[in-house]
Amino acid sequence: RVSKAQGLLPAEVTKIGVSTQKRQTSFLQIDALVCDDGRYDQTFLANYLDINIIPQIKRIEGVGDVMMLGDAYSMRIWLKPDRMAQYGLVPSDVTAVLGEQNLEAPTGQLGENSQNVFQYTMKYRGRLSGAEEFGELVIKSLPGGNVLRLKEVADVELGDEYYNYSSEVNGHPAAMMLINQKAGSNASSTIKEIHEVLDDLSRDLPEGTEFVVLTDTNKFLYASINSVIRTLIEAILLVIVVVYVFLQDIKSTLIPTISIFVSIIGTFAVMSMIGFSVNLLTLFALVLAIGTVVDDAIVVVEAVQAKFDEGYQSAVLAADDAMKGVSSAILTSTIIFMAVFFPVAMMGGTSGAFYTQFGITMAVAVGISAVNAFTLSPALCALLLKPYIDEQGNTKNNFAARFRKAFNAVFDRLSRRYVRGVMFIIHRR
Repeated sequence: RVSKAQGLLPAEVTKIGVSTQKRQTSFLQIDALVCDDGRYDQTFLANYLDINIIPQIKRIEGVGDVMMLGDAYSMRIWLKPDRMAQYGLVPSDVTAVLGEQNLEAPTGQLGENSQNVFQYTMKYRGRLSGAEEFGELVIKSLPGGNVLRLKEVADVELGDEYYNYSSEVNGHPAAMMLINQKAGSNASSTIKEIHEVLDDLSRDLPEGTEFVVLTDTNKFLYASINSVIRTLIEAILLVIVVVYVFLQDIKSTLIPTISIFVSIIGTFAVMSMIGFSVNLLTLFALVLAIGTVVDDAIVVVEAVQAKFDEGYQSAVLAADDAMKGVSSAILTSTIIFMAVFFPVAMMGGTSGAFYTQFGITMAVAVGISAVNAFTLSPALCALLLKPYIDEQGNTKNNFAARFRKAFNAVFDRLSRRYVRGVMFIIHRR
C-alpha cells in the first residue's frame, strides 16, 4: 500500500521519506522529564529524552510509537536580509552551501593498490556540531582573494528545531512523551514494562531531573477490573443468600454455590486455552453468567427435594429419578442459550472484535454449568442431601417445609392468574 501511494505523492514528500507504524491511536501513557531546580531548560530535557530515553522505550515489545512533545537541539541560522542583498545572495545559496559542506561520507585510503611505499588513511571531521563551526562555512569568494563566511550574513545559534511546544509541569521546565500501544499487544503488561524501564533509567538521570507520570491507562483499567470483580463477588453472595432463603438448608445451598465456582474456574481454564485474557469484556460476561450457571444446579436440587416430598427415603434413588425428569429440560435450555451467544461470537468487523470474547465466555460458562448439572450436582445431592420427612411422615425441618409450602401455594395462585390473564387477552377480538 505504501508503494502504491508513493506514486501519488509530491516529490518533496517522497524525498523526505514515507514511514509506516503499527500502532493504536489511543495513548498508553504520558510521561514527562522534569527539572525541579531550574538547572536545565526545556530544550536540554527534550534533547536528553530524544537521545537516551525514547530509543529505550521504543524497544519494548508492546510499544507501537513514542511521540515527543518538544524538539531536540538544532542549529538555527537566522539570515540577515540586508547583508544578503549586499552580497547578492538568496536563501537557496546558503542552503546549497550547507548541503555541500556539512555532510558525512566515506573517505577511504590513499596509495592502497599502487607501487608507492606509503599508504595513507584519509580522515575528516564529518558533520559540523557547533555554532562556531557553522559560522566558519564559506558562502562565497570575494574579489581580492577574500571569502564570505556564514557568520557575516547570518546569526548562528543552537536552539529548538521548531517552536510549536512549550511544556511545564507545576511551573518547572519539562519535556513530555506520548507512548502509543502496538496493535494486538497487552496494555497492562506493556505499561508494567515501561515503568520498569523508566525506573532503571532514572538511576542515570542528570541531577535535579526526574520522571513524572501524567497519564496512565492502567489506573483506569485496574479501577474498572476491580469494579467488575466487586460486582462478581456481590453477585455470588446474592445468589447464595437467595438460594438459602428459598431452600432453607445449608447443604442444599452448598450445591449451587459449588456449581458457581466450578463453572467459573472451568471457564477461566477454557479462556486460557483459547488465548482469551481477563479483561473488561470477559469479566462482564462472567458477571452475567453467574445468575445463569447457578440455575441448572438449583433445578437439580429442587427436583431432588420434590422426590423427598413424594416420600423417597434414599438420596441416591431420589437424585437418579429426579435427573430422569429434568435432564431433557436442562439440555434443551442450555442448547438454546448457547445458540444465542455463539452467533454473536461470529460477528465480523469492529463489533465482532468486541463481542467475540463476550459471547464465547458466556457460552462456555453455561456449557460447563450444564455438564455440572448432569454430573457434579446429582452426585453432591446423593452425598449431602437427606430426606426431611422420616418414615413415619414427620417433618424434620418444620420451618423449611412450611416456607416451601406457603411459597409454592402463592406461586401456583399467581401462575394460574397469569395464565387466565394471557388467555383472556388472546381470546379478545
